[in-house]
Amino acid sequence: MFNSRAYFRGKKVTVMGLGLLGRGLGDTIFMAQNGADLIVTDMKTERELKTSLNKLKDFESIKFVLGKHRLADFKGRGMILKSSDVSLDSLYIKEAEQENIPIEMSGSLMAKLSGAKIIGITGTRGKSTTTHLIENILKEAGLKFFIGGNVRGLANLPLLKEVDEKSLVLMELDSWQLQGFGYSKISPHISVFTNLMNDHQNYYKGDMQKYFDDKSNIFKFQNENDYLIVNSKTKSLLREMFDGKIKSRIVLTDNVLPNDWKLLLKGDHNKENISYAILVCRILGVDDSVIKKVVEEFKGVPYRMELIREVDGIKYYNDTTATVPDATIAALKALDEGKENIILLAGGSDKELKYENFVKELDEKVKKLIFFKGNATDKIMALLRDKSNISVVSSMEEALIEVSDTSIKGDIVLLSPGATSFGIFENEFDRGDQFNELVKKL
Repeated sequence: MFNSRAYFRGKKVTVMGLGLLGRGLGDTIFMAQNGADLIVTDMKTERELKTSLNKLKDFESIKFVLGKHRLADFKGRGMILKSSDVSLDSLYIKEAEQENIPIEMSGSLMAKLSGAKIIGITGTRGKSTTTHLIENILKEAGLKFFIGGNVRGLANLPLLKEVDEKSLVLMELDSWQLQGFGYSKISPHISVFTNLMNDHQNYYKGDMQKYFDDKSNIFKFQNENDYLIVNSKTKSLLREMFDGKIKSRIVLTDNVLPNDWKLLLKGDHNKENISYAILVCRILGVDDSVIKKVVEEFKGVPYRMELIREVDGIKYYNDTTATVPDATIAALKALDEGKENIILLAGGSDKELKYENFVKELDEKVKKLIFFKGNATDKIMALLRDKSNISVVSSMEEALIEVSDTSIKGDIVLLSPGATSFGIFENEFDRGDQFNELVKKL
């Protein structure tokens, strides 16, 4: 077992980004408990971070620099622990790099220090569904494993108390967290790359290559004993860009899902997600009978095409984590019943994405459009020729009032924004939680 106390005791660590989702908080608490000399700096103010700061008030040794960053806090330190939303061109990170200070991120740092066998899942869409399905199968099979990565409220560094080189850790990994794997020059033992779509272009400043470069860390440092699971389309993309440089065993999803398995999940995209999970679990030696049982019982993941309830013959689906137009298109196709009966709650803030294909799908499948105010909504509205069935709202309450005025028995109400939540909501989970709360009161 890794000796965390010996590693962190007295180490000068600057935590760049505490945040409110709990991951930065948990990592900070763990390092403080193990004797690290901590500076916590965040662009959010003390008032904005109140929830997280209340849980750190007993650690008198932590120094807080809030509402700003200072170059001085990135000099003479033993390590910078960077959060996932730090800009690519951060002058503070550049300052630390010039001083040869190691830049770390918590998921990759845990993986590197523990030596655990990592199952990593990435992709623009499908990674959460695939990860949760694998989790359920491994539980049913009785395999011992741990969960890390992009899980709301779950920190990675505390796993060092339990995992070692013999441990299995299942991790959902977004492009930001995979930056850390690039810093550490490591990749998971079993990697799943679900797909690559246009996303996060506000962060990557319109450069898809930079987005792909971060994603590619999921396989870039694998060896011949590791596995990379992809579909045929992604394989072609990887071959085009990394021909001869991929050392791992490539495993394809073609014809993996048996036709006679009865699925609760809707949509071809979910059949693909199921195929990834099947292959991972087969590599780990899980029997197909166990896999089949769990797959046929799996209802999906909260906030992803989640049926909240049916009221007076109207079904309400929460797909709030659909923050790109391709994700909303997939949801519309999955719910397509051959008639225009979908009331779509969409729009919000833009990530510098394109919405032309999104608009085409709206014309064919959507009865009523309810948009949240934001620059993504402005971009979509400019592309729409018929605006007669559109409402623009400033809150979830307004959106549900519009729904009640429009919906009839047989309709589907779908929250699948195709855009980010910022401006009206704190994040996509806040957006989804508000939707769930109001729907449950109907």
